[in-house]
Amino acid sequence: METVLPADIAQMAARVVAENKAAGRTVAVAESCTGGLVSAAITEVPGSSAILGSGYVTYSNEAKMTMLGVNEDIIDTFGAVSVAVAWAMAQGALKKSGADIAVAISGVAGPDGGTANKPVGTVVFAVALKGQNPEDVVGDKKAFGADKSRADIRAFATLYALELLLPPAP
Repeated sequence: METVLPADIAQMAARVVAENKAAGRTVAVAESCTGGLVSAAITEVPGSSAILGSGYVTYSNEAKMTMLGVNEDIIDTFGAVSVAVAWAMAQGALKKSGADIAVAISGVAGPDGGTANKPVGTVVFAVALKGQNPEDVVGDKKAFGADKSRADIRAFATLYALELLLPPAP
């Protein structure tokens, strides 16, 4: 067995490692609903230590606050599954790791835990870059679908987060 990952995730992780290595960039990952899958995908690639210095699994709100410095007021105001919280997670991962880019993921993978405003399948992402103005929020919200399985939602979120770590095309 060469990889424990689905082929599309393994291929994207290999691109993330190769392209960030070529660009001389280091990455950090702050994960909630993916529970470390993005970091696991990257570390599945030989040579990944050249680009990945830190991965934070901050599943609970307490972990988001203590490990990444997410302000409790942001969680209370917007909820853990919000671009605001993902942005704070990405900023915290960037600051604590010293990486060039950090991606953060938070969502509702299901099968329960969804609400009318944030149904199962809702996942938010944020990307923070070294030297970027922290006021310039780079975030996205995806609705992967309440009809999808927990595994599907986590896999879709992992793949999308990996795509966000690719350097811009020259």
